[in-house]
Parts: sequence; C-alpha cells; structure tokens
Amino acid sequence: MRVYIFLCLMCWARSENKAPCLEFSHLSLKDSFRDLFNPQMEISLMLYTRKNPTCAESLFEKNDSLNINFNTSKKAVWLIHGYRPLGSTPSWLQNFVRILLNQDDMNIIVVDWNRGATTFLYVRAVKNTRKVAVSLSRYIQNLLKHGASLDNFHFIGVSLGAHISGFVGKIFHGRVGRITGLDPAGPQFSGKPSTGRLDYTDADFVDVIHTDTNGLGIKQPLGHIDFYPNGGKKQPGCPKSIFSGLEFIKCDHQRAVYLFMAALETSCNFISFSCRSYKDYKTGLCADCADFKGKSCPKLGYQTELWKDILKERIENTTLRTTVFLDTVGTNPFCNHHYASIILYLKKARNYFSLQAHANHVKYKMPSSIKCNSLL
Repeated sequence: MRVYIFLCLMCWARSENKAPCLEFSHLSLKDSFRDLFNPQMEISLMLYTRKNPTCAESLFEKNDSLNINFNTSKKAVWLIHGYRPLGSTPSWLQNFVRILLNQDDMNIIVVDWNRGATTFLYVRAVKNTRKVAVSLSRYIQNLLKHGASLDNFHFIGVSLGAHISGFVGKIFHGRVGRITGLDPAGPQFSGKPSTGRLDYTDADFVDVIHTDTNGLGIKQPLGHIDFYPNGGKKQPGCPKSIFSGLEFIKCDHQRAVYLFMAALETSCNFISFSCRSYKDYKTGLCADCADFKGKSCPKLGYQTELWKDILKERIENTTLRTTVFLDTVGTNPFCNHHYASIILYLKKARNYFSLQAHANHVKYKMPSSIKCNSLL
C-alpha cells in the first residue's frame, strides 16, 4: 500500500511539473474592434516534434534556453499564417502539423502572430508583417547560437505569412534554405519591387503556389518556380456566388494550403507543365519536359525541392522565371489523373503529324483549337 501511494505521488509530481500545452491565440471580432483603438503585437513560437506531436511547447524557455525537444541537426519548418480579421485559429493548422510530422522527423515551429493579424485594418496587418519578421530574426539568431543552421530552415508562409517569410529571408541575405509561398497576399504587394514582397532572392530556393490571383492573392511570379493550378484564378469546387458567405471569399485563397497538404498526404502527383500561359497549356502546347534534364516535369508540393538545382540554374542563366500550370478537381485530394496523360498524348500526336508532313513535303499542322478537356 505504501509503495502504491509513493508511486501515485511521483506521478502527481511529474504531472505538476509538466508545462501545459501551448494553444494558438483565441481571439475574436471583439479583438479586431479593440485593435482600432489599442493596436497590439504579440508573437508566440509553438514547437511540435515527434516527441510532442499534438501538444505544442514553447520554443524557448523563460530563461531563454532552447526547448529540449528541438533538434538542431534536423530540419526546422516554420508555419506562418496570414491575415485573421475574425481572430480564429486557422482551420488547416493542426492537420498541417500532423501531415508534416508523418512526412519527416523534423522540428515544426508555428508562428502565432494572431495578435497583430486580427484587425479590421488590413493595411495595419500589412505593416505588422515587417515587425514580425524583425522579431523572428532575433529568435533565429538565438537558434543559430545554439547550433541550428539556416540551411535547415524551411518557411511555409500563407498569404501575408509568405511575405513575412520573404522579409525574414532578406534580413539573412537569402541564406535560409527554402521558402514556400502559399498564395502570397496580393493587396498592398502587387507591383511592388522585390524589396517590398517575397522574391526568389530571399532564400536558396523559393517555390510559390498561386490560387486566387484575381482576388486575395498575387498574380506576378515571385519564386524560382511558380505554380498556377487551374490558371491560378478560380479553383474548382469553390463557391461562385457571394451568397455563399465567407467561403466565397476565402476558398480560392486557401486552396493553395490544401493542395500542398494533399501532395504530402496522398499518392497524387501534381505534375505541372512549364508554359507561357494557361491558354497554351490548355491547348496542349506545353507537355515537353526536356528542359528538366531527364527528370519529369516539376511536381507541386513538398517534393518540388527535387528540381531545385535545375530551376536555380535556369533562372541564373536566362533570368527567366519558371511558371508552370496544372489542373485539379474540386474535391480533396484534388488530383486529376487523366489530364496529364491526355496532353502528353496530344503532344506526341502533334509531333507525329509534324514528322509525317515533313516526310511527305506536306504542310500539315494539328489544329491548335483542339482542347484536352474536350476529350475528358
């Protein structure tokens, strides 16, 4: 009986010493209203690893020491959200963390800057992106002192979070390993010079997914490679009527996040084709992967980094951005298995007719009006 009581006391002592899980800031419309009169900025760094996959812990302890679960030899993925006028927790957050940890044994740092993003004044949130980047740079300097490496840092920024990632990269002169921009915000950033937004010079490798270029996202290419699913404007499965409420506003914008997660979690290969325009892509003019030196055409998602060296060489030698297109369906996991094979077929068919015409001295060209989707 005494032994049992002793063990119970030990368990109770351990549970008392264990810090509670960190939670993403719980804010609301009231906080957006308060921000009009009393603007505030607060940043919390939430660490997840395979040792604490569901219970976030503070990256740094109160005495500024590094959390024991952070492994400086492993990759560190920084997840940075965007504008949060309603103050709610991003719906994709926990699932994103789970999928990343299933993919690899890594450190995941969720950057909670909700108190700074929760405001009715979008322009104020835009100004706060610079402040967040400066604050993050101080935390990063501390990590470097503990033995972490910029090469191992992968920033995944959503909307305004993409530009925060770019500003962090600029502070470190482009020496961070990778930045992935998930539909980087367009308002207040479109048309800005490279110093005022995310740019391919901000990291060793920058990949960008555009899904709402005529709304909340930015149209211009920003990275070593820019993906434009379904042309980058409207996404299948998203509401077409304003009467759908908030989903009408955010669905296209958030699709970049869900495509990235689907590429990680499923067997979908989001093969994308380099092209001048979505129109050329749709007519089957851009199914050639020869530019990628024996590799397949690039795939959207976490594995895009496999094409890093080719894409970097391409932009250094020609100064041309690589813009690629693909089509998806409207429901998770979004992959369209048939489209790529059809445009490859059309490409081969066009080459065949071209060879036949040359052999017979006949001028024959496959009509460019043939559209792949008419064969679906």
